[in-house]
Amino acid sequence: MLQVTEIRENKDAFIQALTKRGIDAAEDLEAVIKADETRRSTQAELDETLSQSNKFSKEIGMLYKNGEVDKANAMKEKTVELKETSKKLQEQLNAAVEELEQLLHNLPNIPHESVPAGTDENDNEVVMEEGEVPKLGDEALPHWELAKKYDLIDFELGVKITGAGFPVFKGKGAKLQRALITYFLDKNTEAGYTEYQVPHVVNEASGFGTGQLPDKEGQMYHITGDNLYLIPTAEVPVTNLFRGDLLMHNELPITCTGYTPCFRREAGSYGAHVRGLNRLHQFDKVEIVRIEHPDNSYAALDGMVEHVKSILRDLKLPYRILRLCGGDLGFTSALTYDFEVFSTAQDRWLEISSVSNFETFQANRLKLRFKNSEGKNELVHTLNGSSLALPRVIAGIMENYQTPEGIKVPEVLVPYCGFDMIS
Repeated sequence: MLQVTEIRENKDAFIQALTKRGIDAAEDLEAVIKADETRRSTQAELDETLSQSNKFSKEIGMLYKNGEVDKANAMKEKTVELKETSKKLQEQLNAAVEELEQLLHNLPNIPHESVPAGTDENDNEVVMEEGEVPKLGDEALPHWELAKKYDLIDFELGVKITGAGFPVFKGKGAKLQRALITYFLDKNTEAGYTEYQVPHVVNEASGFGTGQLPDKEGQMYHITGDNLYLIPTAEVPVTNLFRGDLLMHNELPITCTGYTPCFRREAGSYGAHVRGLNRLHQFDKVEIVRIEHPDNSYAALDGMVEHVKSILRDLKLPYRILRLCGGDLGFTSALTYDFEVFSTAQDRWLEISSVSNFETFQANRLKLRFKNSEGKNELVHTLNGSSLALPRVIAGIMENYQTPEGIKVPEVLVPYCGFDMIS
């Protein structure tokens, strides 16, 4: 959530920056400023009324003490009027605060200066490509056919149990999935991230804190009886571990990793581009989260990008990195890099990770601050990234490592799964 003080001080710059998202925010930002002025003037009037009421109460006590009953009773009538006035002002203040919060909730984060302008994924900027795309013969199969051929994933059984988008992993397919999870966690903890096991459901405050609510409410599975939500990513519970905290500057950075299943209601369009593992309602993902000093957050973001690159190099998968344009940037993000693996059998790029810096946007919602070296409270910067989302990594491995004899297992995973070939 944007800060009102920053909006007041940088209104014109914010208007210009939000044009990268395709948003004309002039009226919205002006409405925030006016709502804040109303809130502040109402607060000042209420404070003055309460102060006057307290002053009269003290004087009434002295008048009674001195035997000046008539004066005391006359002044008592004024305090009744002041109390009624303060009650009305409090109601007006509550309404002003609610209006201001609603306006702020609807404003997305300000894009970083390096974010290119654009309307959709076609305007994203390719930062780099690395890795050699293997040459597959005409007999090469997409992963959903390989899954059936080698009895690794049963999509129909998932439909039977739950519905489309909930696959069942079997045999070596399940072991490969488990191997990837363990390898990703080991890789992250070796890099200094502390592992957490967190709940897979969160409350409304947690969803609001990281920006999923109210922006993505329709994409989350809602447990109506308890007003809880199935998590769309481990980012939500892990970041909320620190909601409301006041940290010391020497506690930063805080680095976390965790594995969770992820649940998303998003219903994609039909066709080959969403077949198999390309888009699911339930999938597994390992996440990294950082709580950073504002001065260090972009260096930390670069470090997260290098970390994900090292994983893909270990897996020897061809990949590219995109800097998302304003129109494709997430609601809460200031800057996002997407990683995509090339699927040789599908002849297309598959997104497998997003690494983002939210600056103070999430921290303001979370009320997550630190005490700086001068003893002043300041909002932290929050960052997160997938390292990695499993479905499309598995799809990439199956398709890029297929041979006439079977599917080779990336060398780095062999110690984790106990076999080097799926046949």
